[in-house]
Amino acid sequence: VQLQASGGGLVQAGGSLRLSCEASTRIIGLKVMRWYRQAPGKEREWVGSILMNGSVNYVDSVKGRFSISRDRAKKAVYLQMNSLEPRDTAVYYCNVDTVYGTSWGQGTQVTVSS
Repeated sequence: VQLQASGGGLVQAGGSLRLSCEASTRIIGLKVMRWYRQAPGKEREWVGSILMNGSVNYVDSVKGRFSISRDRAKKAVYLQMNSLEPRDTAVYYCNVDTVYGTSWGQGTQVTVSS
């Protein structure tokens, strides 16, 4: 599965961005869709996940500020980011697990200025 992430950009602290991750085709055997991020000089960090039953989980640092959703056609996952902080600056990646394996998107840069 090829994934295309978009929606990143430069935003002031307190602002919002909505990231999208769209698949090239309908995803067969989908199990979970995730967002990760990697800040400069740091390891890639899991941000949140959405299971096929709609259940969502987030890393503590984004709870109450970020929200994951997906479309019913199983071709896209979204990350709504509100109340952004400079510490949210990173390259954000989407990731999907299917019964056939794991696929990653190419990443989209999010920069939050103070």
